[in-house]
Amino acid sequence: MIVLSIILVLSLTKTDLGDQDDDSMRVKSIEEVLREHTDGLMSIPGVVGTAQGICNNKPCIKVFVIKKTNDIDQSIPDELDGYPVEVEETGEFKALPQN
Repeated sequence: MIVLSIILVLSLTKTDLGDQDDDSMRVKSIEEVLREHTDGLMSIPGVVGTAQGICNNKPCIKVFVIKKTNDIDQSIPDELDGYPVEVEETGEFKALPQN
């Protein structure tokens, strides 16, 4: 009986770190990661904004650029603190005139 109980408990518990979902490995929230990295990302020439987004049905960090170039692609990491980063070409952002 005791052996069966131990087997049941072990079967319900993940013991292999390779089986854990990527989401459970994250320590920081995506909001914290954005706060920590936005200033650095915005200092890259051509970057006009950052935001939280959804990529492949998972939370990601979006980096908006005037134009995608090889220099920008090499300057922006594919991942920040466990969250994927997607670069999106948007052109310049301009404020609309007030009427």
